[in-house]
Amino acid sequence: MPSLRQLRGAWSNRGMDAMNQTFLIAGLLCFVAIALSAASQKVGVPSLLVFLAVGLFATELPQLQSVRIDVETAVLVGNLALAVILLDGGLRTRLATFRMVAAPSLMLATVGVVLTAVLVGIAGAWLLDLDWRYGLLLGAIVGSTDAAATFALLGSRGLRLNERVESTLEVESGINDPMAVFLTLGVIELIRLPEQSLTALLPMFLQQLGIGLLVGVALGYLLSLAVARVRLEEGLYALLIQSGGLATFALTNLLGGSGFLAIYLAGMLIANRRVHVGEDVLRVSDGFAWLAQAGMFLVLGIITDVRGLLEVAGPALLAAAVLMFVARPLAVAACLFPFRYPAREVAFIGWLGLRGAVPIVLGLFPLVAALPHAQVLFHITFFIVLLSLLLQGGTLPVAARLAQVRAGRPRAAIATAPLDGGARSREVVQFIVAEGAPATRRALDEIDWPEGSRLIELERGGRIVEPATLRSGDLVAVVAPAEQVGALEELFAPASADGELTLAASATLGDLQDYYGVELPPELPRDMTLDAYAVRLLRGRAASGDVLALGGLRLRVREASAGVVRSFSLALTRR
Repeated sequence: MPSLRQLRGAWSNRGMDAMNQTFLIAGLLCFVAIALSAASQKVGVPSLLVFLAVGLFATELPQLQSVRIDVETAVLVGNLALAVILLDGGLRTRLATFRMVAAPSLMLATVGVVLTAVLVGIAGAWLLDLDWRYGLLLGAIVGSTDAAATFALLGSRGLRLNERVESTLEVESGINDPMAVFLTLGVIELIRLPEQSLTALLPMFLQQLGIGLLVGVALGYLLSLAVARVRLEEGLYALLIQSGGLATFALTNLLGGSGFLAIYLAGMLIANRRVHVGEDVLRVSDGFAWLAQAGMFLVLGIITDVRGLLEVAGPALLAAAVLMFVARPLAVAACLFPFRYPAREVAFIGWLGLRGAVPIVLGLFPLVAALPHAQVLFHITFFIVLLSLLLQGGTLPVAARLAQVRAGRPRAAIATAPLDGGARSREVVQFIVAEGAPATRRALDEIDWPEGSRLIELERGGRIVEPATLRSGDLVAVVAPAEQVGALEELFAPASADGELTLAASATLGDLQDYYGVELPPELPRDMTLDAYAVRLLRGRAASGDVLALGGLRLRVREASAGVVRSFSLALTRR
């Protein structure tokens, strides 16, 4: 008979073997998914789709039949991963940019989600021959765009969209979760308690939104103070931000608010203090976000049955078509109409309504509630997400080109690092001088440097040099106030194309009248600056590529940041 020590040893060995097998499977799946995602980028397939596919087909392999994850664990992993992803998105959103698109993004995140859910719900009830409440539940689940998919796709495809479009998409995806959660939980309650009215659940939505906003702003502000004042090893700042962000997320949820909204706002407030949140911290945060995305999509793929997807392929395909080609475009057009977005931008935003982890996580809620048809709804949701990532995500470069929403030129800045101390926020910025940049046309001591800016190092051919003039390809480092970084871009970025002239935003309408004979309307004063004229016409949401007509002139916004125009390109138009 074995001794107690022998039994403990045998149990310990079996437990260690099981643990190591789990680690081995998880490591191999993640490794394979990342390796395949590198290849997928070359053919235009989003990386997130690869993670989903690897998790989806892994459980079909005989060696991995024992891998099982329950629904509650999947919900836990999904919520944790989404919190990390939203924090990273908040850290990359400038407060001034948020203000620029807050109104249209909030409209999309509330009214847009409701309109999308209703239209998909009507189609879903008809296609699936279900009660209208189940159709509306499907619409609520897939009605919101996904922050994980949006941030990952916009950040990994090598595209630079104009700031207005990119910020609208990112802010919308970052703040639309409260409405999606409210609608999903509300419809589930309607199914469980048919006598209850949906309007009776409105206080829950207001509570989620209000508490999420208040706690996110309050704790985000306190956390930003802590990050700014605590002195740590460089590598610990990212961990401090992550742990504080997750605490904000959890506390907000415990108080009955939207933790997703709170952690996004907290990240934005931390980053906008611009202390200890440099490129190194953002790179670590980006690594956390990618790890969260990889783990979440693998888990969501593992809990999904391939055969269940095939069984709902027909109606799911039709529901996805209604969502992508009817519901989302109509909702976007209705929501953005008051804000006078160009039609091409409305079309692009309507097309790029990416679905990802959020709908899948919401699709687990009916399973947790043990509703009838919950399994069917989950598989349809998963199918819609796959199609969204494949079609909408895969066609991003083509759609951006057709809609003409790409930024006018690449950024000249390649790295930034904030400087601690002092009453004024300053940064060290590295630039590669572009061909034909304005800074190459005059001697160094004749360059009109932005106020408070100073060249501290110049590298040419791998050596530090002190020349009299700059050349294209030079690597320069400049210390400057944070608000002057955009102006420095003007010095080192490519010159305007097609022979267009560059005008400073501080030039006045009177200058144009004097030099080019422009006839000014009586209501426009001569001393109005060009940037003030752009604010008047574009409502403070100017972006690179916007065109303003004035008499016989065509003014094109060459560089803008957070809705503030820094320079224009000028071309004469035919009368």
